[in-house]
Parts: sequence; structure tokens; C-alpha cells
Amino acid sequence: MPIVTLGDTITIAMSVRDRHASAIWYGEKLGFDLIHHIDEAGWSELKTMTEGVTIGLGEQTEPSPGNAVPVFAISDIDKGRKDLEAAGVKFDGETMREEGMVATATFYDPDGNALMLAQDLSGDGA
Repeated sequence: MPIVTLGDTITIAMSVRDRHASAIWYGEKLGFDLIHHIDEAGWSELKTMTEGVTIGLGEQTEPSPGNAVPVFAISDIDKGRKDLEAAGVKFDGETMREEGMVATATFYDPDGNALMLAQDLSGDGA
């Protein structure tokens, strides 16, 4: 039995220099549809052809190519984090909150690969 119950969606987060240009590239080259640009958070998200899988583009001055992070949807990030920490899972810093948008918490597998939990705070369940 798993320690936490994850949702049925996953976002693969990648860092890019220009998320608007990258969103166009992913649309033109791979047929992904733009879900939204959230300029105040430096974030864009695209729908892939795989049900429940999106690509998230986080804008950074110096992106880290090859460092994609799976982001798992969770309904209660505080409980999920507490349960994983109690099981010895290491987290990176505090849970980050963009009020009215999302709460995220980065954690690591035994080999140091980063993963993330995300709780929708928008109130629309998207």
C-alpha cells in the first residue's frame, strides 16, 4: 500500500529561457496545445496527447537541460508531505505556495532524482 495517494495527472516540469517561445516550439513541432501562461509565476503549461500528462515550462535565466522533474498531483500536499517525511523521504526546503494557484514541494528518490508534489489552489480543480 502506498504512503500517499496521488492524483491521476502528472506534469513534467522543465526549465527554459523563454517559455513563450518554447510553448510555440512544442506546439509547432509536437502538436501540444497551450493550457495557460501564468506570467506572474514564470510558468506555462501545455497539454500533450497523453491523457493526464502535461509539460510545464518554468522560465529561468540559466536553465538546466536534461533536468526534467515529474510533478504529481495531490489533493492534500501538507498531509502527503508529512506522511512521506515520516517514511524517511527527504524534501528540499519548505512547501512553496502561490496563493490562488498552486502549492508545491520538491522531494528526492534514493538516488537524488527530484520529484514534486503539487496541489491545485485555484479552486477550479484544474
